Amino acid sequence: MTTKIHLTTTDHNRDVVGLKYIYPVISRRAGGVSVGINLNVNNACNWRCIYCNVPNLTRGSPPPIELNILEQELRGFLHDLLHGDFMQRHVQEGDRQLKDIAFSGNGEPTSAKEFPQVLTLVENVLRDFDLLGKIKVRLITNGSLMDKPLVLESMKHLATLNGEVWFKVDGGSKAAIARVNDVNLNPESHLQRLRQCAEACPTFIQTCMFSLDGVPPSEADISDYLALISQAKDVIKGVHLYGLARRSEQAEVDRLSRLPAEWLEAVAQRIRECGMTVYVSP
Repeated sequence: MTTKIHLTTTDHNRDVVGLKYIYPVISRRAGGVSVGINLNVNNACNWRCIYCNVPNLTRGSPPPIELNILEQELRGFLHDLLHGDFMQRHVQEGDRQLKDIAFSGNGEPTSAKEFPQVLTLVENVLRDFDLLGKIKVRLITNGSLMDKPLVLESMKHLATLNGEVWFKVDGGSKAAIARVNDVNLNPESHLQRLRQCAEACPTFIQTCMFSLDGVPPSEADISDYLALISQAKDVIKGVHLYGLARRSEQAEVDRLSRLPAEWLEAVAQRIRECGMTVYVSP
């Protein structure tokens, strides 16, 4: 490919490398190049967050993972990234650092039945590239399956790979979670999944906040959220609080708008006052 395409924090063009499972991202939260692994190639997820930027999102789980193709793509892309000219062709100079391997993609990664095998695959590839323990392996998850023994075992494995989990908590009440994530979820059950995950692997809460119909989250919403996450402050590593960076591909897109950085910072300060570390990405 000779066309010069610069990836940015607002353009997550997954077709830059034309692969099935692997895609590069400039992550504002990771602070450089993130090698994404998309296990949900059918755009299926068990949640439907109204800010999600996955087009044609459907409910469900991913098709079987073709492990040989995933390994071939990961090895080939890492080679291009580290020993080829990918960075020069596609990444602006200040962002040319490989920061992590990230399970994110177009749905819930842990819903893939092959997730444990994929972790082993990633471990072997990183070892071969002398990257094991030198970069992070991140799982970006809605946390909905963290009560499954096999998934929790995978979290223990992830921890041995210099891994960490970014666990979604967008609301502190049943109503807020239903409004933002479009799922019927008991907050206390989600809190228990969060605690189990954090005990198995270093875990950060990730929270997206935005205005809906021009109205920011209410004081009740914020109070409920703070009350919920405070119950996990003894086990989590911190909170990633972020606003809208990219356009939603969901039906609610025209109802969503970004919050001012000052508004997010004020919420972050309240989280700090509860005794937690916060990283803000407006």
